[in-house]
Amino acid sequence: MKNNTMLGVGIAGFVIAALCCATPALVLLLGAVGFSALTGHLDYVLLPALVLFAGVIAFAMYRRRGAQACCAPEIGDGPGARPHLPLASQDQESPR
Repeated sequence: MKNNTMLGVGIAGFVIAALCCATPALVLLLGAVGFSALTGHLDYVLLPALVLFAGVIAFAMYRRRGAQACCAPEIGDGPGARPHLPLASQDQESPR
């Protein structure tokens, strides 16, 4: 999975789990559908999901940081850098 995709999934899952933990949105939804008996067990699912998605976010950020450090351009290799010209050495004859 790409880092940006993993980060997006982690953030979306974290936000959804946080909203369902902090607000009665999921309780109302389960009550409307007829599964209100499951509301007592929501903490057993939502809190681990919240921790899991926080871990996914942390792992995606770790991979992103590692990829940036591995493939960081060297000084002077940016988009505005001049091309590297070989210097004339003593072995080569210089044009006269």
